Amino acid sequence: MANREELAIIRKARSGDAACQLALGKLYLAGGAGLPQSLPTALHWLSRAAGQGQAEAWLAIGHAIPHAVAAPCRGSVLAAYVKASQAGDARAAVTLAQLVLQDPPLTEPALREQALRAVEAVAATGDAQAALLVDRLVPALPAAPVAVPIQPPRERCSKPVPGEAAHPLHELAAAGDRDAQLALGLQLARMDRLGRRVAPGTGIVSFKHAVRWLTQAGEQGLAEAWFALARLYLKAEFSLRCAATAQACLERAAELGHGAAQLECGTQAWRQRRDDADNDVRAAYWLQKAAAGDCRQAQALLDKVAPPAREAGWATSLLSMLTREQVASQPLLAVRLELAHLFHLTRAEALLLDVKAADRGHCLVVDIRAAYGRSRRRLVLVRTARQRQALDRAARVFEPFDSGPAGAEGNYRRRLYRFKTWLQPLAEAAELLAA
Repeated sequence: MANREELAIIRKARSGDAACQLALGKLYLAGGAGLPQSLPTALHWLSRAAGQGQAEAWLAIGHAIPHAVAAPCRGSVLAAYVKASQAGDARAAVTLAQLVLQDPPLTEPALREQALRAVEAVAATGDAQAALLVDRLVPALPAAPVAVPIQPPRERCSKPVPGEAAHPLHELAAAGDRDAQLALGLQLARMDRLGRRVAPGTGIVSFKHAVRWLTQAGEQGLAEAWFALARLYLKAEFSLRCAATAQACLERAAELGHGAAQLECGTQAWRQRRDDADNDVRAAYWLQKAAAGDCRQAQALLDKVAPPAREAGWATSLLSMLTREQVASQPLLAVRLELAHLFHLTRAEALLLDVKAADRGHCLVVDIRAAYGRSRRRLVLVRTARQRQALDRAARVFEPFDSGPAGAEGNYRRRLYRFKTWLQPLAEAAELLAA
């Protein structure tokens, strides 16, 4: 529960005090005994402070808010990442490039050039993720040269290996045929499309030249090329072996819809869930995409990440009895009741859920342990358009309020009392309320 000092900051932030909005955003960034850590809530308050000229706010956004959190509100936070990257923040530069490239990609030349310059400076320090982003930004710039390979410039190869120019696929690959580029790259690496070693054939094995052709195929949107690159960069015999670059290529393949890459990204995130509290959210994201492609293995693991919950019969019954007058008198409770019905929440979860922080786009993070010790953290997938619309509507209703356990609605006992009092006129629900 927030202490007196924090409550004073919250009140002043809501009234429009820029300094308090900055302070509140920083409190939500760090989290602690009084307020939970919540990056979406931190971004909300920091954005409001930045809009009032607080320079420290946009620096904090650029440094601490990752792409996954910033992506849904790209238009309103883009300027903060531009300013933070101009100030030399490496994290802001990487996130700026990711925001520019996310669907639909931004095409404004000045913005892309700014993102490119910023991420090139980070790539020069040896950052593999930044180097990959440079490759993605370069082709879209006006009059840009052909995208360079992922590996450092000192390892680039422009001359073909002996016999490569005579290869039947070389002419097609050189003309820009992405399927030929993929096939030629796989043959030079002696791999199949799943990254498995194949029997030796004629010609010389060249991983470096394979990278060149596979990268060109990948830059033309071929997910299989990125997946092959991910496998190639993990080969012990490859002089440029790099696990970070392999992971970046794997995620590129997953973003382009490669089912095996999505399954692998989801499996990796789930195995590493103890390293980062949000890794289960990432796991659910990729596994949900893989399962949509009829991957049974992904669906089986997804059922572990986000186990199906029993229907909240208590909420369904009460929701059907509500009148318009009751909904109008307690809009926050009405929204919580609807979410309990749609996402199968218990009564405690429905009353204590931090609505704004819980919504991750593809899933709902239900975590009320700070206020209700008997509960457990769990994920509930967003499966239907109705669920998505309900969450968007809930976000608008809760926008003026702090919906956390220490927010304007009070603690659990106060919320429960208000909830029962609100529904008291429904005599038919007496047994449900006593349950």
